[in-house]
Formats: sequence, structure tokens, C-alpha cells
Amino acid sequence: MDTAAKTKRTWAAKFRDAMRGVRIGVAGESSFLVHGIATVVVLIAGAVLRVSQTEWCILALCIAGVLVAEMFNTALEALAKAVDEQQNPALGAALDIASGAVLLAAIAAATVGVIVFVPHLWLLL
Repeated sequence: MDTAAKTKRTWAAKFRDAMRGVRIGVAGESSFLVHGIATVVVLIAGAVLRVSQTEWCILALCIAGVLVAEMFNTALEALAKAVDEQQNPALGAALDIASGAVLLAAIAAATVGVIVFVPHLWLLL
């Protein structure tokens, strides 16, 4: 191993690279607009319905889970483009699986949203 490979990156450099990754991921994926709108709706609904601290934590975890799944999906899409620009059945399957993971995360988050918000809405009626 050469000395350059042994050089440790600073926490500041790691954080800067991670934030660059977030910017690249969000800018490169139109699905983040939909997730962003859903996040704002959930935050407004939570505030208006005065959900509990525990419910806020659960909602935050769901939001984070969907956004993280989307980031991994976006990263895999970028990697697939770098590996092979031609149609590749194996890469296509991997991309479909990653998209499926985002779908499952979104369905789970929506289900939790229903479980959290419906009782609060029911009390208003």
C-alpha cells in the first residue's frame, strides 16, 4: 500500500464529500421532487394534527427511509451508467430491484402515515 492510500481523510473532507453526494443525488433525480412534496405534506399534517413526540419520530424515520432508499437507487443508476451504457439485463434487473426497494419503502411509509394520521383525523370529525 502506498503512502497516499494510507493517508486518512479528515472528518471535514468526509462530510463535504457526503454533502456533495446528497446534492448530486437530489439534483439528478426527479423523484426527489415527489418525495419532497410528500415530506412537506407530512410535516404540515403532523404540525396541524399535533402528533406526539413518538409519532414524530416514527414519521421522521419513514421519511428518512424513503429518501435513503431513493439515494441508493440513484447511486446504483449512476454506477450502472458508468459500467455499461448498453442494455444489460443484469444491470437492468439490479436497477429494477433498487426501484422496487424505493416503492416498498414508500408503501411502508404511506401505511405508517395512515396509521398515525387517521386516528387524529377521526377525532376532528
